[in-house]
Amino acid sequence: MPNDSNTGGVKLNKHAKGPRPQYFSDPASDKLLAMVMALAGEVSVMRDRNDTLERLIETKGFIDRSEINTYKPSKEIMAERDTWRESYLSHILRIVDLDTGDMGRNDISSEFQDIMDSV
Repeated sequence: MPNDSNTGGVKLNKHAKGPRPQYFSDPASDKLLAMVMALAGEVSVMRDRNDTLERLIETKGFIDRSEINTYKPSKEIMAERDTWRESYLSHILRIVDLDTGDMGRNDISSEFQDIMDSV
């Protein structure tokens, strides 16, 4: 569970406010996409944590659990993780055609597209 030190002492809301955006004509498809993206987020966090473990074990040979929680990756490592995450999300979302079909670029808000492009 994240602590306030990771957010500069700011307490973040656990849930977004307002109605859920709808991208597909069938609300069940939107729910399924939300579930898949939530799981993708969890896997991404687990991968970063595993990457931390591997790097600490590689350099130290042993680790203490507290070292995992206090590990601060370098900018280079963050860039590697960002590259992996972009590839990972592209792989997950390959089934959703972002140029045509139910979730085409012209069918969604520019705000959502900006978010998808940044991911």
